[in-house]
Amino acid sequence: MKVRDLELFVVGNPPPGFGGRYFQFVKLTADDGTVGYGEVYAAAVGPRAMTAVIEDVFQRHLEGESPFETERFVRSCYGSGFTQRPDPTVMGAASGLEMACWDLVGKALDRPVRDLLGGTVHRALRSYTYLYPKPDQDPATFYADPDASADAAADWVRQGVTALKFDPAGPYTRFGPHQPDMAILDRSEAFCRRVREAVGDKADLLFGTHGQFTPSGAARLARRLEAYDPLWFEEPVPPDAPEAMAQVARATCIPIAAGERLTTKTEFARLLRHEAANILQMNLGRVGGLLEAKKIAGMAEAHQAQIAPHLYCGPIVGAANLQIAAASPNFLILEGIGRWDGFHADLLKTPIRWEEGYVIPPDAPGLGVELDEAVARAHPYDGDRLHLEMQPDPFDTRRTGLFAGG
Repeated sequence: MKVRDLELFVVGNPPPGFGGRYFQFVKLTADDGTVGYGEVYAAAVGPRAMTAVIEDVFQRHLEGESPFETERFVRSCYGSGFTQRPDPTVMGAASGLEMACWDLVGKALDRPVRDLLGGTVHRALRSYTYLYPKPDQDPATFYADPDASADAAADWVRQGVTALKFDPAGPYTRFGPHQPDMAILDRSEAFCRRVREAVGDKADLLFGTHGQFTPSGAARLARRLEAYDPLWFEEPVPPDAPEAMAQVARATCIPIAAGERLTTKTEFARLLRHEAANILQMNLGRVGGLLEAKKIAGMAEAHQAQIAPHLYCGPIVGAANLQIAAASPNFLILEGIGRWDGFHADLLKTPIRWEEGYVIPPDAPGLGVELDEAVARAHPYDGDRLHLEMQPDPFDTRRTGLFAGG
């Protein structure tokens, strides 16, 4: 089997847009006609530029090669241009293509990818969701209103969700990190207090930030949250300094989670070496693909750390996350978009199965899902904005605008 053709889909995510502005899918076709799907999660350049990167990586390193040789392919990308260091744009392209290779391999062998990575350890995968506004709640004010979040949290728990993430400590800006002011500290504590009151012991609280604080500022914030026993404090400082994140880890009893913006085992090894985080949130569309993620999970296991695969993108990364999670003894919890329904489900011929807070890994070969190409083609993204964007101005304590959500 040789990889013959590449097709790309840049799919606009319609309102309410949970998961980002667009999704970038890849389709590989082998010389025997077998099709494999992957997804690229890379937000540093616009979709047209990223399309060109993916095409270049494919032509340079994968076209005409065997999809079974994923180690060779990813190492070729990693060292391309005499770099041999993590590059999130190139590794994003490599990740989506590597994912599609595993889909081809699983279909060729008629086995789910997890069977080729050690087999099934977990037959049901605990899933969490962000606290998103309900249809009758105003998105313009929701993300700054602890009472609205508490109401939404109680509704999610009634549906079977057992873990909920929220990030009231914004804004996050290109000019961070900064110290939280009293308004941020008070609002963050109020969110934890009200959500905890609403869900009691029926759900874990996952406190999200996006690297916007200094180590001392994050430690101050953590002290305000400890009474509500969150399962984690996510990415409290920027991702480029694990030694700074380790200062926060030493200052709080709340577990630190991080990794959505990191790529390759090299960057995750630094997190573990500095004891900066013990819940690793790799995104399989950026980290280097499935095999790289499995290596990271193995490193984490040796450090008694756990994995919680990240998903703020489309359902193909979600399907790859299921395969890694099911095959990893140290899996903790899986990020989802709501109940894995809505547009994410529409994009798949057979939606991912969600049952009372758990996802059931599919038994179909490869990644276990098929992209509905008709739906993907019917929703092209023709904008030039990035998948996610930080706020362009420095943090201002005199601000009057409301935070728009993560």
